[in-house]
Amino acid sequence: IAGNPENGFKSIHVAGTNGKGSVSHLLASALQEQGYKVGLYTSPHLKDFRERIRVNGEMIPESMVIQFVEHYEKKWQAIAPSFFEITVLMAFEYFNFAEIDIAVVETGMGGRLDSTNVLTPELSVITNIGLDHVQFLGDTIPKIALEKAGIIKSNVPIVIGPTSEEAYEVFRAKAKSQQSNIHFVQENDVPKFPSDLIGPYQDENLRTALLALKVFQSKGWKIEEDAVRKGFLNVKKNTGLRGRWDVLSEKPLCIADCAHNAAGFEIVLNALRKLNYHNLHFVIGMVGDKDVDAVLAMLPKEATYYFCAADIPRALPEEVLAEKAQALGLRGETFTAVKKAFEAAHLYAKPEDCIYVGGSVFVIAEVI
Repeated sequence: IAGNPENGFKSIHVAGTNGKGSVSHLLASALQEQGYKVGLYTSPHLKDFRERIRVNGEMIPESMVIQFVEHYEKKWQAIAPSFFEITVLMAFEYFNFAEIDIAVVETGMGGRLDSTNVLTPELSVITNIGLDHVQFLGDTIPKIALEKAGIIKSNVPIVIGPTSEEAYEVFRAKAKSQQSNIHFVQENDVPKFPSDLIGPYQDENLRTALLALKVFQSKGWKIEEDAVRKGFLNVKKNTGLRGRWDVLSEKPLCIADCAHNAAGFEIVLNALRKLNYHNLHFVIGMVGDKDVDAVLAMLPKEATYYFCAADIPRALPEEVLAEKAQALGLRGETFTAVKKAFEAAHLYAKPEDCIYVGGSVFVIAEVI
């Protein structure tokens, strides 16, 4: 119904369990600083649907969204595409309209069957592999790695972030079959550049983005070190990124973060242990299709919990979340809305305490 808008622009394709959003924003910011006109497609959004589709940090105009829907509404009724598929088409058409130089496109859930995988990019990037969306992608690291490896294209270089031995072998085999040059962060001496993304997991993302830019440069794209440094220091300003170790207040220290699976929480909890605070207050809500039990089993028993559910159909009811948590020795109260849980945490927290808000990107969206 739309031809092949994916063929109208150059792209970098980014997949991974955790970190793909941050890496996509880092790449876009550095490329913007170099002077390129950069399209950026990411998901999900926090406040406004249009956050998913940006050019040089500016969201797609509302008028363009309306125009797109009006044009395609009758055409797509026969094939009933998903919300995600419609959004990908909207992004690709807008990137062509805007005459961008390069797009940074983040996959949705997997890779192999992802709507964005119609692209033949200049470069592919896989950030890391963890157990997430297991009901769709498989319940082992090699199975999930195989799905993500689906973005590796014939003769297109691929950059792989820090990864386990199990995933390593899957990626190497796939790259060999596609005759793609493969670059592992673990096998490269990648310098550390400072960034305004201060989350504890950002070191890995920064190294992955830096290696990706180096490989991209080797394909003939102009990228100067000064642009990369400026880009990494101005990610939030250049791209509008929020919700990654977002410090909302200092006294008490309040951090909102999008970690939503066991791999993400392992890094977050290690970072929280290094902070200097008196008591920890945990505002948490999760969606029902995550491995909720695995995450709850990791959480500190000494924290005070504020169980809530984001205002979306996929949210796990706060009573169910509290019941699961209490069975694992976590203590707290339930709240009928994220805002109420957030307000209660601020009411009970002392200036020397720490409030952490997380469990789901949808929870974060209601507090920032």
